[in-house]
Amino acid sequence: MIESFSYEHMICVTNRHLCEEDFYERIEKIVQKKPKAIILREKDLPEEEYEKMLFACKQICEGKVPLYAHSFYHAARHAGIERIHFPLPMLRRYRLEHPEEKEFSGIGTSVHSVTEALEAQQLGASYVTAGHVFATDCKKGLPGRGISFLQEVCKAVSIPVYAIGGMKESNLNLMMKLGAAGSCMMSGFMQDK
Repeated sequence: MIESFSYEHMICVTNRHLCEEDFYERIEKIVQKKPKAIILREKDLPEEEYEKMLFACKQICEGKVPLYAHSFYHAARHAGIERIHFPLPMLRRYRLEHPEEKEFSGIGTSVHSVTEALEAQQLGASYVTAGHVFATDCKKGLPGRGISFLQEVCKAVSIPVYAIGGMKESNLNLMMKLGAAGSCMMSGFMQDK
């Protein structure tokens, strides 16, 4: 990574399987870069293991970088995490079960259309990730939705939109010119030497 580059508009989305070093050492290095936030996305873990990881990451991030839990809201509650990222179907269910609850100071969700972005905003999301913009290994074989898709989502909602899918340092400025608040990156954070 370029040392003078500022990560203040980038969200790190974790995937421990991409790390070639100890995951917590990687999180410490990411925190030093001061990204906008870290979403602990390790959704393949059972909730009990995820909660332990959440506690450990909270200790590393606390007071430095906002940490978002992903999906496991009971684990987030137990760990004292005030921010969470839900897949949109899970946000819908959460709002049905907890229509007035304000336990999270930040709720994000992933969207794949303008209609979904508008719904997310109505459900109380404080930001959305919109993608995937470009082709990416995470979605092998699926073409990206493109920059016009991102522009349409950014114009449709008043909450921050973060581009996701094929993001890297070199296309952050373009994403912001298109109206995004920033971008989300996984492999660039998880694998950088």
